[in-house]
Amino acid sequence: MEVGRYNRASVHPRAREIRMLTKPVLGLVFALLLAPSKPANAQQAAPSITPSSLPKITTVDPRFQSYNIEMLEVTGGRFWKPYHSAAAAPQPSAAAAPTPPGMNPDLYAYRPPKDLSNPRLRKLAAALGPAYLRVSGTWANSTYLPAEGESITKPPAGFNGILTREQWKGVIDFAHAANAELVTSFATSVGTRDADSGLWTTTQAQRVLDLTHSLGGHIAAAEYMNEPTFAMIGGAPKGYDAAQYGRDLRVFTAFMRQHAPNTLIAGPGSVGESTDPSTDLGTRMPGFIATPKLLHAMTPSEIDVFSYHSYSGASQRCAAQHMPGTAEQDALSEAWLARTDDILSFYRKLRDQFAPGKPLWLTETAETACGGDPWASTFLDSFRYLDQLGRLAKGGVKVQMYNTLAASDYGLLDENTYAPRPNYWAALLWHRLMGTTVLDSGLPLEHGLHVYAHCMANQPGGVTLLVIQNDQPAAHALRVPAGARRYTLSAPRLDGEDVLLNGAPLSLGTQDELPELKAVAEPGGLQQFAPATITFLAYPGAHNPACK
Repeated sequence: MEVGRYNRASVHPRAREIRMLTKPVLGLVFALLLAPSKPANAQQAAPSITPSSLPKITTVDPRFQSYNIEMLEVTGGRFWKPYHSAAAAPQPSAAAAPTPPGMNPDLYAYRPPKDLSNPRLRKLAAALGPAYLRVSGTWANSTYLPAEGESITKPPAGFNGILTREQWKGVIDFAHAANAELVTSFATSVGTRDADSGLWTTTQAQRVLDLTHSLGGHIAAAEYMNEPTFAMIGGAPKGYDAAQYGRDLRVFTAFMRQHAPNTLIAGPGSVGESTDPSTDLGTRMPGFIATPKLLHAMTPSEIDVFSYHSYSGASQRCAAQHMPGTAEQDALSEAWLARTDDILSFYRKLRDQFAPGKPLWLTETAETACGGDPWASTFLDSFRYLDQLGRLAKGGVKVQMYNTLAASDYGLLDENTYAPRPNYWAALLWHRLMGTTVLDSGLPLEHGLHVYAHCMANQPGGVTLLVIQNDQPAAHALRVPAGARRYTLSAPRLDGEDVLLNGAPLSLGTQDELPELKAVAEPGGLQQFAPATITFLAYPGAHNPACK
């Protein structure tokens, strides 16, 4: 198959079964919403849940659900090539927009700098606030910020990109408009290093801090380097290892404690490891530095937050790199959804051993690495996204940062029009309904019924249940003692970008206003959930003492 092109005819036959099932599924959604029926599973009684008595597990940060805007989106450059593109952007020379070392340049396409002043982009981002906005990514490791008054047309030696001072001002302005706190990382490539010792120098980081301060901005948290497990891809010197990382981190920590004492230091920001060797991405890539080696070269006092990245697989673009992924027909499978836990378990164990008690942040995640699969922009991925949020919150992760807000196939928004994709609507409902206190639903994760519980957002005593029905074609049910406000997401086609809320299409208004998210009142008793649907059940009057 040609790289960067999605051939629907080549999709596994079961993927076509998914599409064939969507019309019957939609009909079943309406049937179950409008009329009572018998318990979905005739072989056993539906499980019961009492929202008023669910116990507290933990809490998440008020900015738990956050997002990334890649540094490359700010500067312009070659990012993951979309599977479908209406029009090709002007292509600069390869020297002006290089690709990461060791990666196939055919996987990338040029994007001009993103207009962060776009009203629709700002409005939709603000609707998810408060949040963290992370501006980082592989390309940030080798991006040069000129000094005040310095005029250059190409990156200096040892750098691959240029961040103009006006572009960084656009980031600060966007963060203010979107009610977002800024998270970033700094340039660490060859151009930042002392010519004799090879040690990292602070010049570029100091410029970023000074410019941010002069613009009235604040960096809430910073990672020294984006993904040090793949340091070579990020432009580190040839042969860079854990010992060099440890020496650099000591310089970075001392610098930040002196010049930005109110900025949290997050790290190491690793990616590529898992408790399941079959889905481990890192061991397949040359130059990989395992996280235990990085931690051995560090001390716990050098970080305030233990950060990691999570990609359950690699997209079709990276199939030639022999990196494991998944197929469209398996998007609702238990094995695929459970990869979030496999990766979390790996890094949480390291956190517990190295820096017990420090907050655990997932600072970058998406459907798959390498820009996402063709179905990352469809309703099919909303099951993974919301299930991931539920698992992470229960598992002790305080912050999750989605990659990206509006770039490539895995963006929350279309990168050209900024129209909401299904995951945006999923994010908006989570933001409106799921509060910061995580409750124990008491139910195991079983195929067809994943139930997560939080105190209801902005409603003391209230409880919200998130019910993910990932079974086809069987319906499932829960028994609850009280009535609820029901919000059910479904789709005419699972592999499409149209989303329905309680049977009505979700879309922006003529002035880009968000639609009213209308609930359906449900009485207590048996609650049915149609195949391949996602439902939030809100109980504002639950009077749960853990939510007071």
